[in-house]
Amino acid sequence: MSMKLSFNTWPYASFPVWLPAYPLEEVIKRIANIGYDGIEIGAASPHAYPPTLTKERRREIKKILDYYGLELSSMLPALSGGPGHNVASPIPEERRHTIEHYKDLVELCSEWGGKTLLYIPGWQVFGTSRKQAWEWSKQALTEIATTAKDYGVTLVVEPTPFDSNLVDRCDDALELMEEVNMPNVKVMFDTFHALYRKEVPSDYIYQMGSNLAHIHISDNDRLAPGQGRGDFHSVIKALKDINYDGYLAMEIGFDRRDVEPDLVARQAHDYLRAVIKEVESQQSSLEKKGGKKDGR
Repeated sequence: MSMKLSFNTWPYASFPVWLPAYPLEEVIKRIANIGYDGIEIGAASPHAYPPTLTKERRREIKKILDYYGLELSSMLPALSGGPGHNVASPIPEERRHTIEHYKDLVELCSEWGGKTLLYIPGWQVFGTSRKQAWEWSKQALTEIATTAKDYGVTLVVEPTPFDSNLVDRCDDALELMEEVNMPNVKVMFDTFHALYRKEVPSDYIYQMGSNLAHIHISDNDRLAPGQGRGDFHSVIKALKDINYDGYLAMEIGFDRRDVEPDLVARQAHDYLRAVIKEVESQQSSLEKKGGKKDGR
């Protein structure tokens, strides 16, 4: 089975800029019509901030997802803004608020048929040691994952060097996962962040291996894949090599107002579909040659 593609809702929502902004129902329709298999929903208004979602609206969104045959590939928390949502904050009330936000998302994700929730490990605030910030984040992840286990949801730790200062390398994400040591805690990464660190995205794939449970696809500068300097042929080949069966979620074009969401969604979809087909064709050809050689 070919790899499945998903699209992150940020460029259709009000994060981190206010515009463009579309109702979630409209976003689901557009992403489905472009040809995506799944949707990654950011838990911010106007789309899916839990305190502003009534039970009726939750049921309505689930019906719309089912109508368009679009899977909820994943969800991610509302970031920054007023609440902060920093699990490593020196403010106890903020840490507690963020943990409860994650627990709300666990329930919402499960209700909409999703099984993957991104874990953003937070950031070290001036005056707090890295050791202490790390410990707070680890405690938060352990508590959230304990709740998520009952809902069949997996937490995936994302290194975010462009935005934060606590978990910003492949090794950091793996270390946090290993310290928590729970079966529903895995890792992910974003090709954008790897490129930002001047690292090779495919190296992350081989290093994370069987623990890689999700991936964000983006070229440098949040461009659609194929529009920048990223080598996505090597990314797809590496994913094939480790038998990755999760989603490729496009997280692109959301860092500025002057974006055409439909355009970047189509660019990413069409480019990645073509790359996947090309890599699969090359591998099939090599396997056939290898079979003939073995049969001589």
